[in-house]
Amino acid sequence: MIRLFSYSLSLRLLAIFLMLAALFAWGVVAGIRWAYSANDLRSLISGHLSLHVDYVRRDIGSPPQVDRALAITQRVPVDIRIDGPGVQWSSDPAFPDPATLTFGPSDYFSSEPGALLDELQGVDFAQADRHNFLRFMEGGNQIIVATPKIATRNDRPPLVPILVGFALLLILGAYLAVRGLFRPLAPIREGAAYIGAGHFEHRIRVPREDELGELASDINTMADKVEGMLEAKQQLLLGVSHELRSPISRINLALALMDDSAATRALREDTEEMRNIVETLLNAERLGSAHTVLDRADVLLPELADSLRERFFAHEPRLHIACTGEPRARLDVARIQLMLKNLVGNALRYAPEGPVELTLDGDGRLVRFSVRDHGPGIPQEQRAHIGEPFYRSDASRTRETGGTGLGLYLARQVARAHGGDLALADSAGGGALFVVTIPAT
Repeated sequence: MIRLFSYSLSLRLLAIFLMLAALFAWGVVAGIRWAYSANDLRSLISGHLSLHVDYVRRDIGSPPQVDRALAITQRVPVDIRIDGPGVQWSSDPAFPDPATLTFGPSDYFSSEPGALLDELQGVDFAQADRHNFLRFMEGGNQIIVATPKIATRNDRPPLVPILVGFALLLILGAYLAVRGLFRPLAPIREGAAYIGAGHFEHRIRVPREDELGELASDINTMADKVEGMLEAKQQLLLGVSHELRSPISRINLALALMDDSAATRALREDTEEMRNIVETLLNAERLGSAHTVLDRADVLLPELADSLRERFFAHEPRLHIACTGEPRARLDVARIQLMLKNLVGNALRYAPEGPVELTLDGDGRLVRFSVRDHGPGIPQEQRAHIGEPFYRSDASRTRETGGTGLGLYLARQVARAHGGDLALADSAGGGALFVVTIPAT
């Protein structure tokens, strides 16, 4: 709950609103109490109430006169009961028996400092059946005044539950208003995360012309600029890679005509590596294009695995291949083999000892290609960079221990071109475990 409160802006704003409302209510009550506790105002109101009781006493007379009491009940919405020597009268036959009423001092009328009004001398109070009763003695007679009239049935609900319910409705209304105010934050957050994952063509739709609408518009503008820069980068790589193919071919032709020496063989290896880099860049950038067209065909996963071993790993005893689940899928076979070749090749290169396990698993909806080695693994701080072009987890690698850093980049592009992705999963027992998940159709 504390974490949710610290995370949610709407809950914090609602808490601020409730705190201010509570402080305001406390201030109002405290102000009223302070005003009533002032001697001049408290004495003034208390004096008026005491004078009112004296008026009632004088109007009824001493000894009490029934006709005068009846006249009071006709002018004022009260009922009166008189009990004394020789008289027992009430203005309403339904007036309750005084023996059933519990009279005593009132919390509102007291000489204590915290009371709102001064104590009324000689007056007791009682409550019953939503009526208030006031009792005083006059000439040996007990006089009880009831308000409102006994015949008046006060069926209205109590004031406190109404006020509490109204306050709860206000709180609910304030919460809904705050939630509505911050409602665009959810699509903005989700859209920003989706764009941050590489889907730069996505745009956030917030039909609001306020600060949140401007924030969404700014994120869309940023996505436009990033998408334009990436498109320019892709076109540059495609152009440069394409232009490099011709000079590399001419260099290879010239080297083929030279004598076979150690220097010539080293130059041939260098130009072959350059050619592989260029071809990998071309394949990766073409796969990253929005207009990539895959040559999908129905394939059996066991046949795909056999073809992969025969073409690239025929003499590699450390490679163990297993096929499980639904064997059929619709894939671009050439590109999937290129992806698996890079993943398995990386695993064999980085794990010089121990087996490398390739698993092809289908369930009719998805196909998962898992490549696991038992090498040193990849440090946690470097995992976020896996799949970036030219990134090497070991910057000191030589030609014998590593390639150009494009293998995983190409593998990820193949996976994404198929509508899936490449992920580095946790591997129990050490080593690295790469998992490619793509739709089967």
